[in-house]
Amino acid sequence: MPGAVPVRPSASPPGSARRRLRALTAASVAALLLPLLPATADAGGREPDSLQEAFARAADRYQVPESVLLGVSYLQSRWDGHRGAPSVSGGYGPMHLTDARTALAEDPHHSHGTEDARGDTARAVRQVHDAVPDPAALPARLRTLERAAELTGLDEEELRRDPAANVAGGAALLAAAQKELGLPLSDDPAQWYGAVARYPGSGDARAAGVFADEVFDVLREGERRTTDSGQRVVLEGAPDLAPDTAQLDGPDLRPASSGSDGPVECPRSVSCEWLPAPYEEYTNPDGSPNYGNHDKADRPASQKIDYIVVHDTEATWDTTLRLVRNPKYVSWHYSLRASDGHIAQHVPTRDVGWHAGNWYVNAKSIGLEHEGFLTAPDAWYTEAMYRTSARLVRYLAHRHGIPLDRQHIIGHDNVPGVTSANIPGMHTDPGPYWDWQHYFTLLGAPFHPTAAPDSELVTIRPDYEEHRPVYTRCDGSGQPCPPHGSGAVRLHTGPSADAPLVKDAGLRPGGGDSTTGVNDTGARASTGQRYAVAERRGEWTAIWYLGQKAWFHNPADAPTAVGSRGLVVTPREGVESVPVYGRAYPEASAYPEGIPAQAISPLPYKVEAGQAYALGLRTKGEYYYAKTFDPAGHVVVRGEEEYYQIQLGHRVAFVKAADVTVRPARR
Repeated sequence: MPGAVPVRPSASPPGSARRRLRALTAASVAALLLPLLPATADAGGREPDSLQEAFARAADRYQVPESVLLGVSYLQSRWDGHRGAPSVSGGYGPMHLTDARTALAEDPHHSHGTEDARGDTARAVRQVHDAVPDPAALPARLRTLERAAELTGLDEEELRRDPAANVAGGAALLAAAQKELGLPLSDDPAQWYGAVARYPGSGDARAAGVFADEVFDVLREGERRTTDSGQRVVLEGAPDLAPDTAQLDGPDLRPASSGSDGPVECPRSVSCEWLPAPYEEYTNPDGSPNYGNHDKADRPASQKIDYIVVHDTEATWDTTLRLVRNPKYVSWHYSLRASDGHIAQHVPTRDVGWHAGNWYVNAKSIGLEHEGFLTAPDAWYTEAMYRTSARLVRYLAHRHGIPLDRQHIIGHDNVPGVTSANIPGMHTDPGPYWDWQHYFTLLGAPFHPTAAPDSELVTIRPDYEEHRPVYTRCDGSGQPCPPHGSGAVRLHTGPSADAPLVKDAGLRPGGGDSTTGVNDTGARASTGQRYAVAERRGEWTAIWYLGQKAWFHNPADAPTAVGSRGLVVTPREGVESVPVYGRAYPEASAYPEGIPAQAISPLPYKVEAGQAYALGLRTKGEYYYAKTFDPAGHVVVRGEEEYYQIQLGHRVAFVKAADVTVRPARR
């Protein structure tokens, strides 16, 4: 891989380090965590019992520079405690101490839907996804809380639930790593590069080094923010900090792959390896031939890549890699590891992965799977993974000319069903707790107002930390999910929180009501999505959504949407309603002989006269015919029928250009 870090052997760590740390008694560590007397702030301005003070006390107790402790925590959680809820990879608290065994025991495995990941009605590929990790076989990377308990003498439950205890556990792990490297517990942050690199348990020199580089970038730049518990935490920058990167060398880290054994397509600033998905023939149980787990293509020469689709894996890293290398399974282009943001590429971007449940979108997209295996959809994502994912998306978007907006960078939960029958089974990841505003800020394209507050077009943009709609069904209890920041707003039939939620005729063909279920997308608009305003009343705004008015609370002093410029589509004059589609396929006359014409099936929604919807991309109908193992038989069918992508509901959809009029949104 370009930019790989050379690895040289170093001396073995002294055996006394672990013994000294284990000698700490539970009483002495408990004393560290006892509340201070309610006096005044310390000389540094820190309030007693604050999270900032907890970092200072843990740093002092374990002789780890406070800035290093803060930097590592920021890359794991941005200092949030998440009220004891685990991350998508079983990590707890500000230091992301991992205890996947407990997380899995408390939260049964989830599934976001029953879709056919290939999404081609001409060749269905059914996916069996039972990827629950075996707790007995969990790697050390997913069990760091257990070791933190060993080192500190603290109870494991306390380490999971108490942020101050969690910070102490992280400090103990860093101190132990420093001693195992044979290095002194220095007060100079530059001398902690090796321990920081080993904190997420990467096991690979390149991944460990990239994580450490990210942490030291934070140390140089500084950070400050208010956490999810209302705590103000500050890390002052040290612009001239130059860590001792030679500390990365050691026999405990595997040599970094050069990347020369495969077509790795990643920016040089990330850790990326080539683990190819197999393109192989096999035989079905009935003796018929089959192949998997993706299709060969020649993009962008054959078809333009319009989308990058964000997923979560529903499996641990090891299970994810095993599944994607199974020719009878499905595929995606990249996987990202939670603890350190390491990337594995499986399918060249020129080829088509089977990941989005919609063949039209698959043929024109790149799929990114983010490690996450917990049932609780309120589980959170690490900052390390957000940052690496953003670097990868920025690189891919630049390379393929993909705009950095929510019409092109979409979640799996924004992909439409190809037909009405497919809608109820479509997946709902990454869910309402994925922080799209933070993600786009990392992409360098944050969502800002571009028009007056009373403009016809709005971009959904609640304050993620402050906006906490109640969700249910995060587990089997039926109780509300733990309070959590969210980038999604709830939509009602009237301008009141007591009004029923809007209905989704595709999700519930029988007319059932939308719910507050965390995986129910029927009455939800998400950060970055743009909608046309239908009406305003006081603090409430109505948008056109799935063919109806959908109201959300949007007070001027705490807006959940901001004014935007852009284009909208409306039914052309004289037309009462316009059908919408889940794919932009060519007209029947465009198909050459020997390739069956694909049906253009309307979805159970309509755009009525007088309604308007935000315009996304424009495209002519295309269908990638790929039903044979030999790619010589693959054909891109192109038509003359033009389509517009619109933000119909939570998911996008397509209308025929001939059915609508395009105009600028009123400002």
